[in-house]
Amino acid sequence: MGQQKYQNALSYELGELLRTSERILKIKKGTFLFREGHAAKEMYIILSGKVQISKMNAEGKELYLRLCKGNDIVGELTLFTVDPRYLFNARVVEDGEAAAINIDDLERTLFNNSQLAYEFLKWMNDHIRKTITKFRDLVLNGKKGALYSTIIRLCNSYGIIKENGILINVPLTNQDLANYCGTARESVSRMLGELRGEGIISVDRKKIIVHNIQHLKRENFCENCPIEFCNIE
Repeated sequence: MGQQKYQNALSYELGELLRTSERILKIKKGTFLFREGHAAKEMYIILSGKVQISKMNAEGKELYLRLCKGNDIVGELTLFTVDPRYLFNARVVEDGEAAAINIDDLERTLFNNSQLAYEFLKWMNDHIRKTITKFRDLVLNGKKGALYSTIIRLCNSYGIIKENGILINVPLTNQDLANYCGTARESVSRMLGELRGEGIISVDRKKIIVHNIQHLKRENFCENCPIEFCNIE
């Protein structure tokens, strides 16, 4: 019954993946779908709510990689590996539901369904391209470039057009942004203060309004990548 609730709203490939799922589970804010290093038995389709994907370094510093919402897949990098283990943490930041798919069952399904395997490979290719562009921005453009890139990506994923700019419709703390940028909260606070002082952004109840996204793009030497790749998901 839980599968049928979402079936009609999903694309072909996600609908086919959902048919292989064993269960629909409630996900609660503050809990984890999986943790880095744990044995991987399932991957998940997020049906509703939001899930933060992150990576911890040796010093215990957290880097945010993706903010996943409905129709996103998480835990997918464990397919077709020996002794699969999760590479990242998946923490629930907004209540919702997720479909759990047994990895062994999915591998068999992909072997037997060439169309689904083809669509899944295309999706994985797009996912890898997104990841590469994110690391490009983090590594090549410095702290300011990393922050500007993160704000642009958040606009593309969660932005709502308003009369005075683009409202990023998710609450964000300075620490959240620092975790996306791989830098210190103090540096992010200083750069945000500069942007507010210049009228580029404003903040209303932890939600950022971007008044001049073109300034961020110019400063970041934006290559105008398609939104399909330039997002935070």
